[in-house]
Amino acid sequence: MKAALYRRTGGPEVLEWDDIETPRAGPGEVRVRVRAAGVQPIDCAVRSGFTPAWLKPDLPGIPGNEFAGVVDQAGAGFEEGDEVLGFGFMRAAAEYVVVPAAQLTRKPAAMPWEVAGGFSGAAQTAHIAHELLHPASGETMLVHGAAGAVGGVAVQLASRSKTRVVGTASAANREYLRSLGVEPVVYGPGLADRLRPLLPSGADVVLDGAGGEALDVSLELCADRTRILTLADHGRAAELGVRTTRNLRSAGRLAELAALYAAGELRFPIRRTYPMSEAAAAHREVETGHGRGKVVLVA
Repeated sequence: MKAALYRRTGGPEVLEWDDIETPRAGPGEVRVRVRAAGVQPIDCAVRSGFTPAWLKPDLPGIPGNEFAGVVDQAGAGFEEGDEVLGFGFMRAAAEYVVVPAAQLTRKPAAMPWEVAGGFSGAAQTAHIAHELLHPASGETMLVHGAAGAVGGVAVQLASRSKTRVVGTASAANREYLRSLGVEPVVYGPGLADRLRPLLPSGADVVLDGAGGEALDVSLELCADRTRILTLADHGRAAELGVRTTRNLRSAGRLAELAALYAAGELRFPIRRTYPMSEAAAAHREVETGHGRGKVVLVA
């Protein structure tokens, strides 16, 4: 099969669309012919040389932590031809991916392929953060990076809980955030001064998708550090006493979120799609750290 391979770690230029042995499904596994695969910051970090505890650092590597496609080798409750979306631990940016059946759920007919391919990581991360932080009715939540893929889902989940949401993003995304029921604030230098008039009593809960200054400002605005969760500044989280997400992904969680999308109760914008053979360009865009919605590779 073809895959977005890297034979050495480094910048996006190490990615190449080349041949590698096609994987086969084992007991309890399913092989999926990939129609779309999302690009996440963790993909870029691993390609650059970061090795999380859950990943065996084998080369050549294939990025891709989420995908959607058609079952090609059936097993464990799935049949050939089933349309699915799911998650893994890399290797999804390829023509085929093999995962345990427990990491798949059926794709709703109303969900486009590009949405399904990029949905799992962002939607589940936002849902896990929501579960850990538990913003409640009448509380105020501050979300940094509110227009991104994770932030966009997070603010919608908070709004469903009748939580007031203040979100930081670029000036270009102010109207988009307002359409989600968010009070927008432009990020960048002087952020604290722009936030204080909206948060005179501080924030009850914070989801930080930016790190750096955004996390520093959050420490000033939220008195309870156990209700601050950072997605971007893991290196400082422990010393600051703030939270990070845990791997609580599941097919059940994914199915619940996909059903919300199919019912029109959850928006999930796609920023841009790239052919899978242009994975390097997609990684470059994700590494800018800016933009609304999700970058997705398509077959």
